[in-house]
Amino acid sequence: MSEPAPKILVVEDEPQMRKFLRVALTSQGYAVIEAVSGNEGLTFAAMHNPDIVLLDLGLPDLDGLEVARRFREWSAVPIIVVSARGQESDKIAALDLGADDYLTKPFSAGELLARIRVALRHTANLNRAPETVFRQGFLEVDLVKRQVLVSGAEVHLTPIEYKLLTVLIQYAGRVLTHRQLLKEAWGPNYVEHTQYLRVYMAQLRRKIEPDPARPQLIITEPGVGYRLKTE
Repeated sequence: MSEPAPKILVVEDEPQMRKFLRVALTSQGYAVIEAVSGNEGLTFAAMHNPDIVLLDLGLPDLDGLEVARRFREWSAVPIIVVSARGQESDKIAALDLGADDYLTKPFSAGELLARIRVALRHTANLNRAPETVFRQGFLEVDLVKRQVLVSGAEVHLTPIEYKLLTVLIQYAGRVLTHRQLLKEAWGPNYVEHTQYLRVYMAQLRRKIEPDPARPQLIITEPGVGYRLKTE
């Protein structure tokens, strides 16, 4: 028997956007559940146990950030924010509250579907035994041996560079805010020291990217953070 289609909960009050999402998702075989308010979204999430939540921020009853915060209190299901709010502060707040990704309207169906595939893969990876070797394009990292290979040649990283790389690998495909990366690499007392992060991320790119000025793996989300590309 084939596996059931992944369920995607769409929390969106705008009818035209719901229709666009419904068509894009059902065409790829996803099962779609629609909620038109924050409270309805939280209720449907508890009732239907979706595999992914697509969450608008501008809802009629609750701010989407509050919905994300409440949802994260009891569920680890991926949340992808789809919002007309393009301010860096909104993106950072959503990601810090537990959203896994953020798309600013308007966006293409192709980009949305790619982000969904990444989120589903990340969930699948969390539900199975951890992989000891990470491979993506020209990069190979043996997490047991702490060995980093770029196009087959070994590259030596400092402890901080290696820590940043392993955090990006752990959340591959997800946007990580500056604060999240600083907390993971240096600890909670350093979450405001973004200059540290810029320096070390530039050093890391020089060692693993063929062209550090045009990175192919470590993607900058301007003003927000970084993402290790997996698509």
